[in-house]
Amino acid sequence: MTTFSYRITTVLCFFALVSMMSPAMIMAQNPQAEIRALLTERDQDIKALLGSPSATLSPEREARLRAVVNDIIDFEVMGEAALGSFWEPLTAAQRTDFTTVFADIVRAQSLADLDVYRSSVSIQAIEINGTQAVVSTQTTYQGITTPVVYKMVKQGNLWQVWDIILDDVSTVDGYARSFQAVVRRRGFDTLMESLRRKQASL
Repeated sequence: MTTFSYRITTVLCFFALVSMMSPAMIMAQNPQAEIRALLTERDQDIKALLGSPSATLSPEREARLRAVVNDIIDFEVMGEAALGSFWEPLTAAQRTDFTTVFADIVRAQSLADLDVYRSSVSIQAIEINGTQAVVSTQTTYQGITTPVVYKMVKQGNLWQVWDIILDDVSTVDGYARSFQAVVRRRGFDTLMESLRRKQASL
């Protein structure tokens, strides 16, 4: 076989292989494309569920919207980051309890301002470092553009968000200042009592 024929055969074999790969398989080879598709689809789903500004959300649509907004978040990683050094001494049961209550509170508060989700979103850059990713975006609403950065982690085959930095203000850092101050002064049990009261009020 000539060198030219060998190259042609190699190229044809490559395209044959690619043609047999599903879009999901192709994106798995390209984490930037995978993350871009994930966030774009999420934004489209949110806006479809919201409907027009004058539309009233049915309980069913509200539940679906809450799921779409929050299911991308890894609450355990976010909670661990928020507790910092206070996470390590916790038992498995305490970690599970904290993560469950913390997630319930965030989920309950997530639809407090629906207009936030009507913003137009553009992805500016995606930086990958192993199983970690930093996604820089811009959101524009009523003529005001705000930078939003998502810190993501890959768990198995799924990319999830563990911190959201809005206009240079980290969500995790905000929780960390609050949670760690309580644990440092009064202990983890006191923090859980406070979080359960908040959970019940929501």
